[in-house]
Amino acid sequence: MTEQDKKEKILSALEMKSLVKQKVYDQAFETFNLLKEILQEITEEYNSGLQVKDPRVGFEYKERSQFEAELKVAGDLLIFSMHSNIFEFDKSHNVWKLNYVKENSLYSYCGIINVYNFLSDSFKYNRLDDLGYLVSRLFINLDKHFFVEGKRQEEYQYNNFGSKQINKDYLKDIILRIILYAIDFDLLVPPYDNVKIASVAQLNEKVEYHRMKTGKRLGFKFNSDDV
Repeated sequence: MTEQDKKEKILSALEMKSLVKQKVYDQAFETFNLLKEILQEITEEYNSGLQVKDPRVGFEYKERSQFEAELKVAGDLLIFSMHSNIFEFDKSHNVWKLNYVKENSLYSYCGIINVYNFLSDSFKYNRLDDLGYLVSRLFINLDKHFFVEGKRQEEYQYNNFGSKQINKDYLKDIILRIILYAIDFDLLVPPYDNVKIASVAQLNEKVEYHRMKTGKRLGFKFNSDDV
């Protein structure tokens, strides 16, 4: 292979990958903007249906940035975050077993929307040591085919990748499943041995800023937490 052949091959591969990644980015960004619209609609719809008239109980939507949005559900805070880069799966990932991806490896390039569950008080009181948990990851490719890794997302797992295109109905159903999981995902008392010793500085900090390290699960494992 001559140097010119190598140059042409490099440029061709670079152009193809770049075009695919740009297309994937556009699809993911369009999906994320649709997700923001749905979050606003859910906030209005569900707040109007609440029987309890307490400002601490309800939904609050906030757009944090171009790539981040949050939904406060009473004491829970769900943060939806789209990564600005495009990813391909590790060769050990089960997605490579699908005929859909085997037939065209370019389908494996995906944008990612991550969803984290925090306690709303963690942000209210600026408790920087508090923990949040990844509860869902939405993958979208260049054809808007998608799948979800996460809790209560059985209908949208990787084995269905290539069979469904993301749309408003699917996206709203995914969001509602995430909300249900967050509501059921309760705050647990930390193990005694984890909190039995505290320094003067830590105690002063807790008294002044309420900064006891808090999370819904201590020792939480994304792949093994069964609820």
